[in-house]
Amino acid sequence: MSTDAIHRCGICRCYLDNEDLFCGNCGTENAHADSSAKRLANAPTFHNFSCQSCGASMSYDASAQALRCPFCGSTKMERRETARSVKPHSVVPRVISQQQAEATLREWLGRGFWRPKDAARASQIGKMTAVYVPYWVFEAKTDTHWTADSSPAPPGSRGDWYPVSGRNRSQYPGILIGGSSVLTSRETQAIAPFRLEAAAQALDALDLTNEIVEEFRVPRKLARPLARSTIEELERAACTQHVPNRARKLRVNVRISAMQGSPALLPVWILAYRYKQKLFRVLINGQTGKIAGDAPFSYHKLVVALLILGGIVGFFILLSIIAAAAS
Repeated sequence: MSTDAIHRCGICRCYLDNEDLFCGNCGTENAHADSSAKRLANAPTFHNFSCQSCGASMSYDASAQALRCPFCGSTKMERRETARSVKPHSVVPRVISQQQAEATLREWLGRGFWRPKDAARASQIGKMTAVYVPYWVFEAKTDTHWTADSSPAPPGSRGDWYPVSGRNRSQYPGILIGGSSVLTSRETQAIAPFRLEAAAQALDALDLTNEIVEEFRVPRKLARPLARSTIEELERAACTQHVPNRARKLRVNVRISAMQGSPALLPVWILAYRYKQKLFRVLINGQTGKIAGDAPFSYHKLVVALLILGGIVGFFILLSIIAAAAS
């Protein structure tokens, strides 16, 4: 992480941006605040475009001819002048090739029970695009005090519930918050996790000149509250595991310290395929090959399953009628 752009709070030691007037963790005034936001570096891009349909901002290599948005497929791409944007500090190399991504898609299409039998064979794969998607990678330490009610109560107690309390300390090394204006947090979680330890420490380790790179549209000051909320939810789940037996009225007091976030680029394959004239979109983790997206549904199998279920129910009803008549 760049030390010339980020400083620590003098009280809780959380990391601060120059644009922060106060510490978001403890409220202490930031002595290094810089309202001019000069911390933003000019990312070395060649051609910057924004999609007029979904709003995605990307940089393309100079050899790109017919431009098409990898997220929505629109050709309404508008050239933009080079603007100041967040420069990523690290990048996770792409491991999955285009052939591997296509094989993963066809294997995935043939895996689900409720999918048509010919989904993998009859689907026509269209545009396959590799994109480096921006993410904020946060890390933090937590010190949490919790209280709750537990049941059953010890022998001899008058009630069924009794109070318990405890303390939980944790470290979170890789909380991902999307910096994209297109991919949702649900889509991010669907293809996570990424092995962040494989991230190159310098962008010079990879040549991104001929790659499609989406620009950061979510600043760190907006990503940080989302990271805090995610950490608090994880801490709540962790504290629940410490409550013996059943739990109710769980309350947690989470203290987050040494929180920092660095911008990174993560590889994602965006695939579009058509099945019986209907278009579907799928995302594939460019590092691990994990896949998520939309798939066709077999209504024929649903009808058959309902008929079988109806036949079973009708058979038992008939047996009940026969038994009742015999008695």
